[in-house]
Amino acid sequence: MRVVRISCVGTRHLSPPSSASAHSDVSASSAGLTNADAEDASCGGTGTPSLRIKKRLTCVCFYRKRAYERICSNLTPLQEERLKRLTKRMNNCFDASRPDHQDALRALWSATYPEKKLEALISDQWKDMGWQGKDPSTDFRGGGFISLENLLFFAKTFPTSFQRLLKKQGGKRAAWEYPFAVAGVNITFMIMQMLDLEASKPRTFVGSVFLQMLSENEWAFDLLYCVAFAVMDKQWLDRNATYMEFNDVLRCTRAQLERELMMDDVFRIEDMPSFSLLS
Repeated sequence: MRVVRISCVGTRHLSPPSSASAHSDVSASSAGLTNADAEDASCGGTGTPSLRIKKRLTCVCFYRKRAYERICSNLTPLQEERLKRLTKRMNNCFDASRPDHQDALRALWSATYPEKKLEALISDQWKDMGWQGKDPSTDFRGGGFISLENLLFFAKTFPTSFQRLLKKQGGKRAAWEYPFAVAGVNITFMIMQMLDLEASKPRTFVGSVFLQMLSENEWAFDLLYCVAFAVMDKQWLDRNATYMEFNDVLRCTRAQLERELMMDDVFRIEDMPSFSLLS
């Protein structure tokens, strides 16, 4: 089995440009749908609406499994505080010269390979984890420092699942597999786009639902990351995908996460059906 390189997201482009995708985006916009709606339809989803909250409204109603529910755009003090901290994490670029960022890299290595000593922060050893070169700091442009935090959280919180995905265990694997670590950075970036948390108030229903979860658990983003990684790998296996289909798998992963977050009985990340993929 060979692992091939895929480009880490350094700009706001998750999928390769094509006339088909451009046409899809235009069609979705003209129909009043978000990109996520179009992606959801292409992945066999039911197409949960992601309507946007208008600035002049304080609350908005939406249809959710035959029941109208109300999500307010006014945040509670706790939500504001936790959103502010999460946004600060998302805007924190990786800086290879910072001792704390260097320590985080060493911690990731120790959590991933507890029996193997890291020779240096710049080493060919990193390629074993799925970084594109011997200096992993060059792969953090798209996800920033939070993508390293996500990987470290995954390794420490769900070590069995982390090692299973790292070692590509289980299922029929493609001859050319996705590189684990770089895929993780792309997943962080995908979640940040999906939740759209840069705004001072949630602009999508998925973002509003997530903020409710964040008020229950400050580590909701990191938990969602772990779920997303497990879902992505399952999608990869179900589709018998190869590295050329990685971006398609990532889009379908996003669509599945959005569907699950909008379910009536999902109030925490742990309530998501795909949370059961973690161990």
